[in-house]
Amino acid sequence: MSGASRSDLVRQAFRLEWLTATWMAIEAVVAIGSGISANSLSLIAFGADSVIELASAGVLLWRLNVEIRHGEEFSETVEYQASRIGGALLFALAAYVIASAAYGLWRHEGQDFSAPGFVLAAFAIPIMWLLAKAKMGVAGQIGSQALRADAVESITCGYLSGVVVVGLLVQLFMPGWWWVDSFASLAIVFLLAKEGREAWQDVDCDHARP
Repeated sequence: MSGASRSDLVRQAFRLEWLTATWMAIEAVVAIGSGISANSLSLIAFGADSVIELASAGVLLWRLNVEIRHGEEFSETVEYQASRIGGALLFALAAYVIASAAYGLWRHEGQDFSAPGFVLAAFAIPIMWLLAKAKMGVAGQIGSQALRADAVESITCGYLSGVVVVGLLVQLFMPGWWWVDSFASLAIVFLLAKEGREAWQDVDCDHARP
């Protein structure tokens, strides 16, 4: 562990989750609003992903607040519960991406270009990368699988942002390529399922130890 105390690291994680929650709220409102306005399935899906990540951030804020207020004696049970919820949210997000991609392919629909959606997704890529990197570092130092699962969701959001950016540009310049958005979205499902399984299994192993 670095020179920072555990309490300092937990407070740092708490601040990171507040930043995540704030951005996710903005992202959800703008993405869903832009998606409805532009009749864009991928933007609506992107906004739904933001809602799921907002829920995950809320879980982590709860978990970290328990440790800040009550100390480490309560953190093991809370960590177990928060990690389980984080893993479940990753599975839910994977299922949502699959369903959204399948729906888009079935309807033979791509997405219309949306300037607000494009700007939002473009900004989300570096923001999510920086947040994920910071959360991964703190998660490793305090040994939090729940925080690691949340960091993976931030990485996933960054990938989804890239998918949205590419999809919007394709629809702008090559509107006949309606299938690009759905196929690109499926590429991240393996990562979601893998990390969701690891979050679920790792916390089971930790909880089983005497």
